[in-house]
Amino acid sequence: MSDRGAPNKPSQTEDEYFVREDAEKKRKLAIQVKRETKESELKALKDLHFMHCPKCGLGMQEVKYKHVDVDVCFACGGVFLDKGELEHITLKEDSKGVMSSILNWLKPEGKP
Repeated sequence: MSDRGAPNKPSQTEDEYFVREDAEKKRKLAIQVKRETKESELKALKDLHFMHCPKCGLGMQEVKYKHVDVDVCFACGGVFLDKGELEHITLKEDSKGVMSSILNWLKPEGKP
């Protein structure tokens, strides 16, 4: 019997490939939608959603955490980070643990 796994079960690397492909398709679609959306519509959407919790819709507040402004919803307890803030927080901890490994996996290829 071979050690290749069950015949109908995809391998972990195959699963990762399809996850990356799906994420890339969604990213390209989002860029296309943004390009096609008029400037005035984008401004109206930002005014409508800016600093509102994506989970419950109520207002969020900025709270300082390790020199980073973290968006917190006190209504539902949600904590939200902007692009790059998670890396900034984890780099401050100076650890090479699980979180660092996850962040390295999420980095685009070609960046050190």
